Amino acid sequence: MKVDVLKTDGSKAGRSIDLPEAYFAVEPNDHAIYLAVKQYSANQRQGTHKTKEKSEVSGSTRKLHRQKGTGGSRKGSVKNPLYPGGGRIFGPKPRDYSFKLNKKVKDLARKSALTYKAKDNAISVIEDFKLDDNKTKNYFQILKNLGVASSKTVLVVSEPDKNLSIASRNIPNNRIVRVSDLNIYEILNCKTLLFTEGSLKTLSAN
Repeated sequence: MKVDVLKTDGSKAGRSIDLPEAYFAVEPNDHAIYLAVKQYSANQRQGTHKTKEKSEVSGSTRKLHRQKGTGGSRKGSVKNPLYPGGGRIFGPKPRDYSFKLNKKVKDLARKSALTYKAKDNAISVIEDFKLDDNKTKNYFQILKNLGVASSKTVLVVSEPDKNLSIASRNIPNNRIVRVSDLNIYEILNCKTLLFTEGSLKTLSAN
């Protein structure tokens, strides 16, 4: 699949580039995508939830009344979970929600997501560029020229650029990631996926 290379002013550079078929023309696997997104979401959970059980609640341990002969039910201390202010029965405890996913499954999920983006014509390629300063307005102007300033966009670069990183961090719905850090969730969650020429070469070489 050929894609026209764009300049930073939004015009065509007069050349096109082939999207590598190994990444953008595979047979999509929806279950692999589901597992990769599930793993990403699970890894974002802190798992720090905690409630106090009966043994952890502050309060008197005195038995409220004798075991038998009152006509009522048996009662222990005021820390009983059945009383207001008592402990929680089987409450949540801190835990790690992350789980392992095989590397081949994650690679297949990423290729499947990229293939879907290619089929939806949601992939654009821009020539390699560098900002002379870290002003947000300069990078925002590039996004406006490309017609993606108002949509959720992910720019994929081959190498990190300090000026570009600083200039983009105040722009909502915009992310800049390296090829090696591109994950399945970001691919699916954006409307437009912007690749620099260098990042596509890096992707093809992997």
